[in-house]
Amino acid sequence: MFQEIADVLTAEECARLRDIAKSARFVDGRISSPHSQVKDNLQIDSGGEAYAESSRLVATALQRNETFRNFAYPRIMAPPLLARYEPAMRYGLHSDAPFMQVGARPLRSDLSCTVFLGDPDTYEGGELAITLGTRQVTFKLPAGSAVLYPSTTLHEVLPVTAGERLVAITFIESQIADPVFRELLFQLDEVAALEGFNMSWENRTRLQYVRANLRRIWGEAG
Repeated sequence: MFQEIADVLTAEECARLRDIAKSARFVDGRISSPHSQVKDNLQIDSGGEAYAESSRLVATALQRNETFRNFAYPRIMAPPLLARYEPAMRYGLHSDAPFMQVGARPLRSDLSCTVFLGDPDTYEGGELAITLGTRQVTFKLPAGSAVLYPSTTLHEVLPVTAGERLVAITFIESQIADPVFRELLFQLDEVAALEGFNMSWENRTRLQYVRANLRRIWGEAG
C-alpha cells in the first residue's frame, strides 16, 4: 500500500531546505551503497552542519504529521538525507537494505519515504517508479509532499533529463511489522476518524476496544 501525503513541509521549510542544498557539500551517493551498479546520484555530506539542520527539519515535519503517524506507526526513523539528481543521473531498479544502523541499534526497513523538495515543473524525468506486478506506479509530487511505500518493493528513480531533482529520503521501522496488519489498523483509524461522532458512545467504545487490542497483539513496543 502506498500513501501520498500533501503539505508535509510548508513552503517556507521547502525554501529553507533548497537554500541549504545550494551551499551544502554533496558527495557521491554510492558512499552509502558502495556495491551498487545502478546508483548514480549525490547526497548531502553527513558530516556537516547542513546535514544536521536539514535532517532535523524534515524529521520534525514528518513526526508532526498525523497521517504519517497513523499510516506508518513509526517506531524508529532513520535521519532523513537530502539527495540530488542532476541531468542524466538516476537510481536504477533496486530494493532497499532490510536493516540499517541507526545510532546504537539496527533499524528494520519496513517503509521507505521520499519527500519532494522541488516543484515538478523545475525538472524533467526523475519520477519515483515502484514495481507492482507487471506494471510500474510513478510518483512526482509537488514540493512539500511525501510518499510512503513498502521497503520490500523493487523501485527506481527514472533518469533526470533536465533541471535538478531534490528530495529527502528516510526509512521507518514500524511498530506494526506486518504490512497487512498495518493497513487494517490504518483503515480502522480512518473509519474511527470519519464516522466516530456518528456512532453511539457504546459503539465508539467497542471500536476503540478492537483497535487498541489489535495494536497490542500485532505491535512492538518502543
